Amino acid sequence: MQSEPTVYVVDDDEPIRDSLRMLLRSAGLPVETFASAQQFLAAYTPPAPGCLLVDVRMPGMSGLELQELLAARKIALPVIIITGHGHVAMAVRAMKAGAADFVEKPFDDELLLECIRRTLARDADTRRRQSRSSESTQRLAALTPREREIMEHLVAGKSNKAIAADLGISARTVEVHRARIMEKLEAKSLADVVRIALSS
Repeated sequence: MQSEPTVYVVDDDEPIRDSLRMLLRSAGLPVETFASAQQFLAAYTPPAPGCLLVDVRMPGMSGLELQELLAARKIALPVIIITGHGHVAMAVRAMKAGAADFVEKPFDDELLLECIRRTLARDADTRRRQSRSSESTQRLAALTPREREIMEHLVAGKSNKAIAADLGISARTVEVHRARIMEKLEAKSLADVVRIALSS
């Protein structure tokens, strides 16, 4: 069971951390705050869902460097960059490197909350798709080479008779394999088989 999505705030400015904590809690969003990228890295356990709200300029490791490190470690936590006036070029660089969004200080509370909610919704959608893809891959792995071959013909839209002729087997044998494929893939229809095959 995945934990509730959390907003991870990383900013070396304590008053900003405190105000963001209060804002996010008042909006009903779970929040954890950190004074540095190093503190966050020590506390975060992948693949916990949520998003990272990080100041672009901090002593030690900057927000950009943290984003690059997460990407290098294949940690798919969406990043929202907080930037001060005059640092928009750095935020654009972060966006090009994969940041989900950026907000400028001083930020409008409602716009910030909207940005965070949009990012959390996208992250949840991505995680759902990855979970379905992983389940499909596991089910497909249970198929024998012959079942996989027949499934590929089914997905291509061929009839049992056509598959039998192509593979030099009887239509009845194709039907038996087709039933096993449906059972192993937990598919209720041929459309389910196609969806599972295409999502892996």
